[in-house]
Amino acid sequence: MWIELITALALVCVIEGIMPFLSPAGFRRAMLQASQLDDATLRVIGLGSMILGTALLYLVH
Repeated sequence: MWIELITALALVCVIEGIMPFLSPAGFRRAMLQASQLDDATLRVIGLGSMILGTALLYLVH
């Protein structure tokens, strides 16, 4: 189980690093826009991300 968790965290790091590596200026703009969002909007985005991730895991397994 720990191997799978570490593998998942490693993949998250790789995926998260793609945008700032390919387009640092675009990443900076996106982060500035995200900092302007209110808490409720960020929570909805986070919830949507968690639901999408759970659905993908369900489909894969």
